[in-house]
Amino acid sequence: MTRDMGDDWAARAARVIPGGASTGSKRPEALYGRLDGHAPTHFVRASGCTVETPAGHILTDFTMSLGAVALGYAHPPVTAAVQAAAAIGNVAGLSHVSEVELAERLCDVIPCAEQVRFLKSGAEGVAAAVRIARTLTGRDVVLGCGYFGWLDWWHGNPGVPAGAVADFVAIPFNDVDALESEVAAAGDRLAAIILEPTIERLADEAWVRRARALCDSSGAVLILDEVKTGFRLHVAGFQGLAGIRPHLAVLGKALANGYPLAAVVGERAVMEAATRTWISSTLAAESTALAAAGAVLDQHAAFDVCGALWKVGQRQMAIAAEAIAASGLADVAVQGVPPMWFLRFADAGRETRFLESLTAHGVLLKRGAYNFASLAHDEVAQAALAAGLEMALAGAGQPRASS
Repeated sequence: MTRDMGDDWAARAARVIPGGASTGSKRPEALYGRLDGHAPTHFVRASGCTVETPAGHILTDFTMSLGAVALGYAHPPVTAAVQAAAAIGNVAGLSHVSEVELAERLCDVIPCAEQVRFLKSGAEGVAAAVRIARTLTGRDVVLGCGYFGWLDWWHGNPGVPAGAVADFVAIPFNDVDALESEVAAAGDRLAAIILEPTIERLADEAWVRRARALCDSSGAVLILDEVKTGFRLHVAGFQGLAGIRPHLAVLGKALANGYPLAAVVGERAVMEAATRTWISSTLAAESTALAAAGAVLDQHAAFDVCGALWKVGQRQMAIAAEAIAASGLADVAVQGVPPMWFLRFADAGRETRFLESLTAHGVLLKRGAYNFASLAHDEVAQAALAAGLEMALAGAGQPRASS
């Protein structure tokens, strides 16, 4: 297998960046599994759906920056909007008018949005939504299902005091009985239910509707984490697909096509609680990311971007299924929903061999959920996926040669 030769960026990164990458999901072991140096870890240029490595290798990318990019890397209208915003100064001691304009546009396209607060990341956004809910209700218990970022309020990682997560209760996906049981247990301490409405598959509408009903009857707040799903499954995410309106929703990732921006949106009576607590970030509404999001909304207004993403993803899933069938491997499956799909391997070693081999054949996928469809995935990219999968799946069935 060919190494990505040139300067050893993985080794250099490991010396100066804990884990080798500031984004945990971009660490080599997160992307590929137990890697021994055979797959690329860094890029120097990205355009459309391709990335160029420091050694000059071109990869057709289906990770699309962990779902943050739906239109394509360096999408010309987005880039032009960002450059124009940067040229006139992206921050000042006052708020830029584009903060108001983008908030108004989001209120026009997101069903639950009557007011908006901007932040820089999905993790910040969901933490802010939870704080708003707790401020509004004066309560502390939050029930949640999903992944909500790295901040302390919900996940008991090393370094997180037990008290920080004492009032968060994880609930199972799509389980109405468990939801009802935990709501009853929380009683009058329930502040919010926060759900990620797509976890490898779409949530059952009955589960989400029941969560909304339980929040209404108990005075709690329903929050949908639409960071991955907004502007991808539908402009408004799952709530747009299902017609279920939460009290609050959090958007991010594809909202600004890779520029750092998140938005907490919701009903006015709930959102106004933000003025009674402290949620603030100096660069929350700097204008380059707002301009990127404005250009993204322009694209969605011009044509059915999300409908196109479903079609592109359906073709990718079909290509993957065909390649798996041709390989004869019985322990690999294609799963997910078309705009955000993945391959499920029963054997982690085989998965790593496959992913390493795939990069050698010019295609970048990541392990586990998810890989993401993009408008930039044209017929050339789809053909590259088909050819790469065919060759890499054949190699994945063979044991690694000893070095």
